[in-house]
Order: sequence, then C-alpha cells, then structure tokens
Amino acid sequence: MNELVALLDLAQPQVSKHLRVLREVGLVDVRDEGRQRMYRVNGHPLKPIHDWVKNYERSWSQRFDRLDVVLEELKELEDGNDK
Repeated sequence: MNELVALLDLAQPQVSKHLRVLREVGLVDVRDEGRQRMYRVNGHPLKPIHDWVKNYERSWSQRFDRLDVVLEELKELEDGNDK
C-alpha cells in the first residue's frame, strides 16, 4: 500500500478506496500474505473493451494519417509564404 501511495501521490484512504472498487469490479485480485495484501491486475475483464476499441483503431489511424498530410501541406504553404 505504501508503495502505491508514494507512486500515485495520493492519501492512503484514497488508494484503499480505489483498490476496493477495482476489486469489486474484478479488475484486481487480492490475497493476504501475513499482514500484507497483495494485489494483482486481472486483465480478463478488460478484453471486451480492448476488442471494441480495436474495431476503431484502423479508422482512427487512417484519419490521423490524412490529417498529417494536410498539416504538412499547410506547413509547406506557410513556409512558402514566409519567403
């Protein structure tokens, strides 16, 4: 817990609350080891979101590629007008 508090720069109660929510929705697993609780990320519940986003990845990549071309053309025009 202390490591997460330091890394996230949050108060311990905030970190505990976030971990509890993540545990409740199945995104982290927890096991007790003596006085410590060990958390582990459970990525399986995120797979449907990953699959959904992946459907849009190609479309957005193509749009950004076209935007890069337009921006480069605008930059060339601007550089030509400065001369």
